[in-house]
Amino acid sequence: MTRRLDILARAAQFQAVFLEQGATVVEADVLQSADTLLDLYGEDIRARAYVTSDPLRGEQMLRPDFTVPVVQMHMDHGAEPARYTYNGVVFRRQEDDPSRANEYIQVGYEVFDRSNPAQTDAEVFALIHRALGDAPVRAATGDIGILTAAVMGLKTTDRRKRALMRHIWRPRRFRALMNRFSGRAGDVDSRIALLAKSDPMAGAGPLLGLRSRAEIIERIDALHQDAAADPISAQEVELIDAILRVSETCPYAIQQLRDIAVDLPAISVAIDRLSARTDALSVQGIDVDTLMFEASYGRTSMEYYDGFVFGFHAADRADLSPIATGGRYDALTRRLGHGQEIPAVGGVIRPDLVLEITSDKTGGAQ
Repeated sequence: MTRRLDILARAAQFQAVFLEQGATVVEADVLQSADTLLDLYGEDIRARAYVTSDPLRGEQMLRPDFTVPVVQMHMDHGAEPARYTYNGVVFRRQEDDPSRANEYIQVGYEVFDRSNPAQTDAEVFALIHRALGDAPVRAATGDIGILTAAVMGLKTTDRRKRALMRHIWRPRRFRALMNRFSGRAGDVDSRIALLAKSDPMAGAGPLLGLRSRAEIIERIDALHQDAAADPISAQEVELIDAILRVSETCPYAIQQLRDIAVDLPAISVAIDRLSARTDALSVQGIDVDTLMFEASYGRTSMEYYDGFVFGFHAADRADLSPIATGGRYDALTRRLGHGQEIPAVGGVIRPDLVLEITSDKTGGAQ
């Protein structure tokens, strides 16, 4: 009971920081519609959502986070600009690691403001940094927008670009597609043999699974078109790999990315956004000369992040989940906005983990 009260007290302290910034308190129903919202989360969260069926409401799930329902609420009824804060329990199954909590409190801060995205990115990061105080954490930042810009700048077909974009948040699948589209995949010979048949469906026997014959034929036609396309060049593959290898403090990361942009100019605008954000972070009092930027950071988190991403991790506890996370999700507002959109960024803190690492630091009881 004492620990629970301590967590609630920490949560209230964090929310007070967000309220001082002018945020409005919002709530989100514990039960959310799984039909409309579940596909907005990444594979990890989808696999760990508590889903049930209601005969009147359809599939429902216990909320796995607050951001998606808050965005839905804002796009339905909110004025702009807007700043929101929330404080409540989220639910995630932990079948692979029963030692991790399957329900815990999130305290969050979300900003909907189209005036200056670099400044609002910096505002959210700096506010969470300040809220965490002297907790023993290390910060990491990234930018999904740089990789998406690189993919869209490839000299290949739109179909391939769409496939790569769908799997940016799944590094292994992304790598497999890059190998296939560049002619490096191990399954190329089997695909060529299949497509060489006059009727690849001949002798296939009864159809199994959910795809119809028409859908299978459509897929085979897509494979024919892909086989006829030129492979992605070795140079472009290396440029993508060079981006993903960038892991430096912000100033050096920007320098490395600008060097890559000489051969891949499609990422130049995204680098300019990173540079503007870095300047805005410095204005907020963040030491950007020591702040890490990793181009691959955030690729296994929420799929709705499409720009700036960040996390605060326990400095000496690699076994713990991130203490705080956040990022930009402009595309999510388009998906839930009924034709409208607004730049948006936010972040959350887990007070239970903050309590754990600060107790570790002081030698206090858990």
